[in-house]
Amino acid sequence: MHVTVLGAGIIGISTAWYLRAAGFEVTVVERQSEAALETTFANGGQLSTGHVEPWATPETLPQILEWRQHESSPLLFRLQADPHQWSWGLRFLRECTSRRSTRNFHQLLALGQYSRAAFHALRAELDLAYEGLDRGILNLYDSPASLARGEKAAARVNDLGYERRPISMTDALALEPALAQALPHWYGATYTPGDSSGNACLWTQGLARLCAARGVHFQYKTTVTGFETKAQRIQGLWLQQETTPHLQEVDAVVVALGSESAPLLRPLGLSLPIYPVKGYSITVPLCQPENSLQVSITDDAHKIVFTRLGNHLRVAGTAEFSGYDHSLNRTRLEALVQRARQLFPHLADYSQMTPWTGLRPATPSNCPLIGPTRWENLFLNTGHGTLGWTLGTGSGKVLAELMQGHGPELEFDFTRPA
Repeated sequence: MHVTVLGAGIIGISTAWYLRAAGFEVTVVERQSEAALETTFANGGQLSTGHVEPWATPETLPQILEWRQHESSPLLFRLQADPHQWSWGLRFLRECTSRRSTRNFHQLLALGQYSRAAFHALRAELDLAYEGLDRGILNLYDSPASLARGEKAAARVNDLGYERRPISMTDALALEPALAQALPHWYGATYTPGDSSGNACLWTQGLARLCAARGVHFQYKTTVTGFETKAQRIQGLWLQQETTPHLQEVDAVVVALGSESAPLLRPLGLSLPIYPVKGYSITVPLCQPENSLQVSITDDAHKIVFTRLGNHLRVAGTAEFSGYDHSLNRTRLEALVQRARQLFPHLADYSQMTPWTGLRPATPSNCPLIGPTRWENLFLNTGHGTLGWTLGTGSGKVLAELMQGHGPELEFDFTRPA
């Protein structure tokens, strides 16, 4: 069977790799000139299995009400005359119950642990250079109340068999000496030793090159504009390269297009609960790489991550619901810069920063959509939100297994051909 994978981000490339390893012929279609140039390009860099808590929880609603008035807040809803945004928002509210949020958390942690194991096995096999660091993730809290919430979150993770523990600021400083200049800002910390960090773009582009070497065909600078169908099957894809549209026949299709998945599939009668959430990052050169961060850090109060990637510092965060708008909001970008300067004034040369924004494909539950659809030869691997780097390898592996007719024993609600 020949499988056409739509999208060359971390999800699409991981899917292509495992499908090819299983013996499928594979073609990847991507509108950019190479892999990993959109959502995967400049994310926070954290492989954060121990931090997969869904956004929709009973505690979330008061925070949303608190943040909604502030342009620089960690989470910002820009309400629009968009029925898909309103529908997504109502579904999000439905996921905020204790029962649903607990169920979603269990699924995400199960998939996260599965993906972590798959990533480590693949990394050992391929030895790709991706600026990786296996030093864990430190979460830092600026008040007794926020620390209590962090300790509660850590306990939930521990109860399900993955280590995340409270530590003192003395222990945090021993783990990461670069925190010395920021120590007065913090009240306490939690540490997740099994988590790690790395450059998702480098990894994905390296994996794409290996896919090509093993026979995966790539069609770059190619946009999918529609489908040809017959009965309950996809017969072909309408593709556009520059100004020339053409129809390409297919055996099977995997949609791994992130935020673009939902609008593309609506004409097929599939209503995916995916909405784009804009995130921001800056990448800045380190002043003294030999004395810089070794542990990835999450500033819990501001929902900002600090990750070392080679000789650069990646600062990433914020979630903005503003539709398919790719523009850089200077106020929100400046919030990242100001916080980085406040905590680590001498760590990096902020005058040389490279800003970026990308759209993360969020579902109301935070759980991605993986599996078959009611179209016999159409499959989904999309909706990973901010967790694409964390869940991507496992998501690609598990979908390849499902397409072979057998899946892992995993506590996860895969899509069904309803």
